[in-house]
Amino acid sequence: MAENGAPRIRLGMVGGGTGAFIGYVHRVAARIDGDYELVAGALSSNAATALESGKNIGLAEDRIYTSYEEMAAKESARKDGIQAVSIVTPNHVHFGPAKAFLEAGIHVICDKPLTSTLDDARALAAIKPKKGAKFLLTHNYTGYPLVRQARELVKSGALGKIRVVQVEYPQDWLTNAADPGNKQASWRTDPKRSGAGGAIGDIGTHAYNLARFITGLKTEAVSAELTSFVKGRKLDDDVQIKLRFQGGAKGMLWASQVAVGSENGLQLRVYGEKAGLEWRQDNPNYMWITEFGKPKQLLTRGGAISAPPAASMNVRIPGGHPEGYLEAFATLYSQFAQVIRGEGKDVAGLLPSLADGVEGMEFIMASVASSKADGKWTKLSEV
Repeated sequence: MAENGAPRIRLGMVGGGTGAFIGYVHRVAARIDGDYELVAGALSSNAATALESGKNIGLAEDRIYTSYEEMAAKESARKDGIQAVSIVTPNHVHFGPAKAFLEAGIHVICDKPLTSTLDDARALAAIKPKKGAKFLLTHNYTGYPLVRQARELVKSGALGKIRVVQVEYPQDWLTNAADPGNKQASWRTDPKRSGAGGAIGDIGTHAYNLARFITGLKTEAVSAELTSFVKGRKLDDDVQIKLRFQGGAKGMLWASQVAVGSENGLQLRVYGEKAGLEWRQDNPNYMWITEFGKPKQLLTRGGAISAPPAASMNVRIPGGHPEGYLEAFATLYSQFAQVIRGEGKDVAGLLPSLADGVEGMEFIMASVASSKADGKWTKLSEV
């Protein structure tokens, strides 16, 4: 049973075998609040790796599969079959499993970006899921309490009309050509598996989604320059994009995986007519807000001036005790469990959806098109 007394949701996983970083993260996130029990998996397309990986995490041998097709068919036919599945594969293996499980009536939790192509993203959005199956896209940074609070502050009008949005996400782990044995790097720099975007698809979409989530602004057009600094690299490793939002606001997005000295520097600044705010992912329990002409004010996670309701609904421990990356991931899992159980009316609008995934792919493709046209302003609606 979950901590709230509800039955645990039976969970399966596609991808995430031995040595896979993001699969481990999803498994931990699913366990933190006790809402899920992992009971089945197609953890690798290699039979031996799938079996070894399943045994390593305690799956029963008859529920270790070597293909997602077999898993969807057999689990949907069982009385005790999985109710939800996590898809933690490279981008080009998102569409097939998501389609199979939605059409089998099984809820889908999918890592970002939604797919490797815009056509696949739109095709996935057109599916009519069986038994009302729901979909969650794990843009995990939207799960941080102060990100939720920033969203509430913007919605409340505390910043006034938004004028400027600055978001960046620098890393340095792809500064040099990747070792062929590095699985995490190899698929992310391979157009056949990653899609048309490199850094823009891997981390640029996170930065873009964060800006959209907090501000609620609708993107009109982008002017982009995507660069591959490492010789021979087929996909971008540095992204610099100007953004035009409906209503007149302007934005800048920088994402890079060759920014030496940057580990995981996601940060966002939003400036309105009355106030501005600043938040950094590497210090996520603090956020600055400044009213024009007044001293900066520090907001803390779960602090005395936290803004209900969104900021408080996922604060697990008292103020002053830090929460971070895994807990933010867990918030999405926990709140999706509420949606699955039919109890998530108040949180459903906070969870990244299929529509967000399609827009993320439109953002990638519009940026790629703009870059190829020397930064020509390109509307998302035109791709």
